[in-house]
Amino acid sequence: MDRLEAMRVFVAVADAGGFAPAARQLNLSPPAVTRSIAALEQHLGVRLLHRTTRLVRVTEAGARYLDDCRRILAEVEEAEASVGGAHAEPQGVLGVTAPAMFGPMYVAPLLLDFLAQHPRVRVRSVFVDRVVNLIDEGLDVAVRIARLPDSSLTAVRVGAVRRVVVASPAYLAARGTPRTPADLAEHDAIGFTPAGGAPAPWVFRADERAPPQTVQPRVRLEVNGSEVGIQAALAGFGLTRALSYQVAPHVQAGTLRIVLAEYEPRPIPIHLVYPEGRRAAAKVRAFVAFAAERLRQDSRLALPS
Repeated sequence: MDRLEAMRVFVAVADAGGFAPAARQLNLSPPAVTRSIAALEQHLGVRLLHRTTRLVRVTEAGARYLDDCRRILAEVEEAEASVGGAHAEPQGVLGVTAPAMFGPMYVAPLLLDFLAQHPRVRVRSVFVDRVVNLIDEGLDVAVRIARLPDSSLTAVRVGAVRRVVVASPAYLAARGTPRTPADLAEHDAIGFTPAGGAPAPWVFRADERAPPQTVQPRVRLEVNGSEVGIQAALAGFGLTRALSYQVAPHVQAGTLRIVLAEYEPRPIPIHLVYPEGRRAAAKVRAFVAFAAERLRQDSRLALPS
């Protein structure tokens, strides 16, 4: 059994959610894919996939092995690409991750333009609202919107966003505009609630020298995704809090208005991060330079002066 090829087949089946679509992707016959998975499971002595008539999904052991396979295959591809000249010319698979809303709005257009310029590059994008471990998940570059802790990652700052409070013009006309955070007690709010947690308080800072002011607004609607909160605010349900890039199109269109701007906390930096410790491949260096230039030119992400 070719162990690496079996790993590639396993990853393809897990990603595609079935043997037939994986076979089409790999240009193999479905029986060949089935035999490869069976041989791999026999070699490992564990079941990697649950099979039903409707779907295929990884087992608990399969999920752990899948992460290892992604990392191993990425390292093998990088080693082969390095020998073949990928450190001189962008080529191979570029893995990029970004937050779920930021990715489609800002990163996806960059990826399309980058692919048009580099025909030997393929892109795998992962847009999720969690901190992705680049090494474990076989990815190359991440967009991080946060104050970064010290780590072994190389970070390139490309912009910043604000945490803003917004409401629709109709809501503000009917209920008035809050002038201070204390006024939120008289308003309806849409709160963000992490999975299994309580609504997150709203933190304000009128002066960098003053301690932050934490307010728990009167939340009538709890959501676990910013998009839902923004839609509720657009519908006039109340005030919500979001990152400035998330509401920028609505603010520019006049369908949402920012309030309490003078009480906003410090801007949150945006970074492109990628692993260091070995010379980055040309595809990574080229994309980071390309994306940094484009993102820095976007006025909605402008660095604070």
